[in-house]
Amino acid sequence: MNPSSARPTVSELRLAAFKSHRDTHFPLGPLTLIAGGGGSGKSSSLEALSILARLAAGDELGGVFDGVVRGGAPACAPQSTRPDTQRRRGFRIGCSVDGPVGTVRLDVAVQTEPEPRIVGERLTGAGRTLLTTALRDPARRAVQAAWHTAGLVQVTRAPLPDDRLATALLPLRVAGTTDGQRLVLAAAEQVVIALRAVFPVDPQPWRMREPARLGDGLLRSGCDNLSAVLYRTQDECRTRHAALVGAARVACEGPVDGLVVARQALREAGHERVLAAVDRGPLGTTPLDRLGDSELRFLALALVLLTGPGVLEMDQSAEVPPALRAMTVLADGLDSGLDRRQTTELLSLAARAARRGHVRLLGTVYDADPFEDAELVSVIRLRRGARTGRADAAARVPQQRGAAQGCGRAADGHAVDLGGE
Repeated sequence: MNPSSARPTVSELRLAAFKSHRDTHFPLGPLTLIAGGGGSGKSSSLEALSILARLAAGDELGGVFDGVVRGGAPACAPQSTRPDTQRRRGFRIGCSVDGPVGTVRLDVAVQTEPEPRIVGERLTGAGRTLLTTALRDPARRAVQAAWHTAGLVQVTRAPLPDDRLATALLPLRVAGTTDGQRLVLAAAEQVVIALRAVFPVDPQPWRMREPARLGDGLLRSGCDNLSAVLYRTQDECRTRHAALVGAARVACEGPVDGLVVARQALREAGHERVLAAVDRGPLGTTPLDRLGDSELRFLALALVLLTGPGVLEMDQSAEVPPALRAMTVLADGLDSGLDRRQTTELLSLAARAARRGHVRLLGTVYDADPFEDAELVSVIRLRRGARTGRADAAARVPQQRGAAQGCGRAADGHAVDLGGE
């Protein structure tokens, strides 16, 4: 991969048949806000991207839905679909990733009932189909895969597990001895790098008020160990820490001279605890356990936007240098509990990070009107519908207006029917 090329980034999310969505696509820019009322399908779009990210990380399908989708795999299948003659139901999702190979598309069909299986997959790029898989024999726990070779044999065929993403397995199966194989590997690598850089964040203020174990320095999705991470980062990068303090001055009530972390005298199970606090100058300090929910959510989200994979609990490839990474932050309910001033400051931080190419943001909000003219922000509006939850309202992108319409289906030619209307 050419180090001077663009970082791999997810540029589109496709929900061919997922929960309330039908043939819906979401163009994703540096800062994308999905807006809509309750039940319009905002959260499910982020869930779909989280599922793809876990599959790209090599997770087995059975555990991919844990902590991501309430109700697990069966909840992902559209409610309006009926099982086929063999009692099978499922969903179809996909994404596009821009990078050194150009635009690479990944589409996946997943059976959720009677048991979870990946029954079809298609990887396309450079004007050709690079990989397809299909479930030919339901009695076997394997799919038949075929990938582009362009050598003495144009296509290589082999069985692959039906509980893993074939695209993530290709580096273990493809030798890379022909131009065709090298293209397949580069396209698969581009998709995997982009998807493994997805970080869902869901701050839990009630858990952030508890002292954190010293040394627990990778921020988890729930941000419950925020104090331990601040203890680590306050000296690692003073510029980043100063930027976080500056953001806190805008979003927190009262004076803010700094963010400090104090060690707890009490030791539990051999581990020392730490608790962060806001330095109020002459007024003393305010520990995190005395801050409001909105202030805690803001601090956690701001830290995520200002930091990088080295500070977050992410499973990224160690062999991929930071210069080739672009982290995608998923923030469901970005404006939940925050006032306009706080949300505006978060988007300003996100824009600063996006200009450097290190961080992209995909968030859901109830009301995007105040942020439509914010720097780099594109808005997709969802309307609650009886059948589709389709992104059929105007989607505003910077310096351009288009329609977020239903287009882009999952890979055709899958060997099983996942149910019909």
